[in-house]
Amino acid sequence: MPELDTLVLIVVVGVLAGIVCVYAYWWAVSRYKVWAARERPVRAARQSLWRDPGEVERLDFRVGPGGPEGAPAPPFRFVEEHATGSNPCLSARDARGRTWRVKWGDEVRSETFAVRLAWAVGFHAEAAYFVPEGEIEGAVELGRARSCVTEDCRFTDARFELDERGVRKLFDEHGWSWDENPFVGSRELAGLKIMTMLLSNWDNKDVRDVARGSNTAVFEYQLPDGTREARYLIIDWGASMGKWGSPITRGKWDCPGFESQNPQFITGVEGGVVRWGYTGQRTDEATEGITVEDVRWLCRYLGRVTDAQLRDGLFASGATPEEADCFTRAIRDRVDQLRRVAELGDNYKPAG
Repeated sequence: MPELDTLVLIVVVGVLAGIVCVYAYWWAVSRYKVWAARERPVRAARQSLWRDPGEVERLDFRVGPGGPEGAPAPPFRFVEEHATGSNPCLSARDARGRTWRVKWGDEVRSETFAVRLAWAVGFHAEAAYFVPEGEIEGAVELGRARSCVTEDCRFTDARFELDERGVRKLFDEHGWSWDENPFVGSRELAGLKIMTMLLSNWDNKDVRDVARGSNTAVFEYQLPDGTREARYLIIDWGASMGKWGSPITRGKWDCPGFESQNPQFITGVEGGVVRWGYTGQRTDEATEGITVEDVRWLCRYLGRVTDAQLRDGLFASGATPEEADCFTRAIRDRVDQLRRVAELGDNYKPAG
């Protein structure tokens, strides 16, 4: 009979081999899907990753990208349930005839807040609202969502994301990758990477990971002058506001964990290039090649966000007073680190 050490080794090797096989399968399926899709069918003449947010310090974080008239309007009526995704989700129509994707689970609060901060500094984001309670008429005989909606169609703690009319949406194999898009080498793309790390969004998968679900997409809008604009955006910020890291250590909406990694947020600057402690699904694409100049550009907008706005956004996302205090303090610390990098460049030294 094999000794215990040998048995442990066999189990470890078997588990590692299994993980390698799963990732190889995902890689192969993703490559095939992207190959079969051929060229991304973008029709728009204009392409955009970022727009000037204007007076950042005056933006209303309580409503976010949806604006003051954009909030979901009850009563809600069930449309359909969705089987994909890591959390229960369904579509519902509100009193104004708008369709919303309603999601539950551990990403509700983090995603609602993250889209507000990304939007405030100029990046395209979907309108999302935290709805603490309500009723969805006709939401019966559900699948995964039956644990989130009671028999009398009541729910609590949901994220409502607007499904805009008239927008052509290119998801999955028609999305974009961090290393292949029209903005490679731009300060805007570098800024989006910094926001991903600032919010500890470790799930930065792209079109190359389509077998597991890409979190990038292209939305085509028709502008008032008749031209069409393709907007490149992140469509899932749910894996934010916790710890980055391995599948064992990372989390979501966990302020003590989020704050504990502040000392590793920026690890140094060398030759004008910033070093980061972040680890995600695609670590290299998030961390490599970001310069001090990129940080300076982002700080022109991010540095104008106030603590009051952060707290408004956190409360609008379902945070408790204790969570709002903690996250505001932690985010401010990370923004201050970015400011010091912008000011000091190669002379920057991490605190402690």
